[in-house]
Amino acid sequence: MTVSRHTTTNAALGPGDPGRDGPPGSDLLAALLDGMDAALCAVDADGTITHWNREAERILGWSAEEAVGRRGFSGWAVRRADAGEVQRRLMAAMDGPGRQVHEFALLRKDGGRVLVRTQSARVLDAGGKAAGVYCAFSEVHAQIDLERSIALSEALFDDASWGVVLVDVDLRPAVVNTHAARALGTGRTTALGRPLGELVVQGLEELEGALHHVLAEGAPRGLVELWVTVATAEGRQRRCWRSGFVRLASPLTEEPVPLGVGWLFHDVTEAKLAEQEADRLRFRSSQLHRAGRAAAECEDPVEAATAYLDFALAGFADHALVDLAEADGERLVRAAATPAGAPGPCAQVSGGGLPVRYAPGHPAFQASERNGSVRASAGSGAAAGDWAAQRQWPVDAAHALCTVLRSRGRTLGVLTFLRSPNRPAFERPDAVYAESIAVLVAAALDLAQVTVQGVGD
Repeated sequence: MTVSRHTTTNAALGPGDPGRDGPPGSDLLAALLDGMDAALCAVDADGTITHWNREAERILGWSAEEAVGRRGFSGWAVRRADAGEVQRRLMAAMDGPGRQVHEFALLRKDGGRVLVRTQSARVLDAGGKAAGVYCAFSEVHAQIDLERSIALSEALFDDASWGVVLVDVDLRPAVVNTHAARALGTGRTTALGRPLGELVVQGLEELEGALHHVLAEGAPRGLVELWVTVATAEGRQRRCWRSGFVRLASPLTEEPVPLGVGWLFHDVTEAKLAEQEADRLRFRSSQLHRAGRAAAECEDPVEAATAYLDFALAGFADHALVDLAEADGERLVRAAATPAGAPGPCAQVSGGGLPVRYAPGHPAFQASERNGSVRASAGSGAAAGDWAAQRQWPVDAAHALCTVLRSRGRTLGVLTFLRSPNRPAFERPDAVYAESIAVLVAAALDLAQVTVQGVGD
């Protein structure tokens, strides 16, 4: 343990117990020495022990009454064979400024030996001459533990491949390592003292909730996966951080006083996205399999088409609309739809349906013209209800995916999936899934048209 250098007067280095009948201020000196975490002794210019604190007594077992006044350490605190070398190296500190570090094997009162690391420095009198030496020492294993802790801290904040942030009790970063600063899109110093809300755009509530829990209850048993959005130089990025937390408390107080939270995290976004995509693909494959088995039991091809849509909607969309093209291809007629007011199964429109009043440039017309899929969403500044009403969709729709229905080289119509505002917009993988559904629906509707024509003939 590193101990700051002390300068003491000759009176303070005088023989005897510094706490008894000493000069003015000796009681304070005794209290300071006994309150130190490091063992400390002092010798005068003749090598006589003048000071011996309680930590020295704890390590070696010799009390201050037994140690103070002895000349040298020979025969009681050091083996006689080693006493000369120990005394020489200890008193060598009087020859120059600065501290000298040594390792000695000292004797305990019970006869055992203990290896200590010492830091010794000279003490000057009022005239500036060397009057003695003070020596602070601790057990080597304790010193090594301290050095390991310091080395670990430096490694974590310099070379660690995961983020490390020390957050104070006000939930402001106090120390940030290089990896964490890069993940937060800021510098190591610019992040210090700033509210977390300036660093984390979304997911702040979950992060602060975890930090408050650690401060109040202690660290959770397992790791926590937090989804956050941070603003970086490349723009906003949504990331998943697998996080661990430890509560920091001061070791210098009788009652634990929280100093903050140590937050360690590792970016697992790519793995989580791959895992989610695999789960989504498995679920959708299962739904297609179940839809195929259900449709195979339907005598009516249109009923089979709606069966496909009922299975496709699960976890995918809130509404499904089927609009068939008339012979001239200029108009679309509603053939099947889910209820507009509340979730429900997709059902065929009774009475043959009516032409839908889609305006030119409607996403459904775009999908028909492109023979593909078109995605659309309400803008952030527009009301979802107005946006949906202008496109003749249910008012709770905020995201749309239109894909063409084709069979035997002909365009039969357009299939539209709709999502509410509390769900994410459709993405490219969603369009691929919708196109897979559209192939099955188009085949069933084509069969229905062929069957009707055959009956008419």
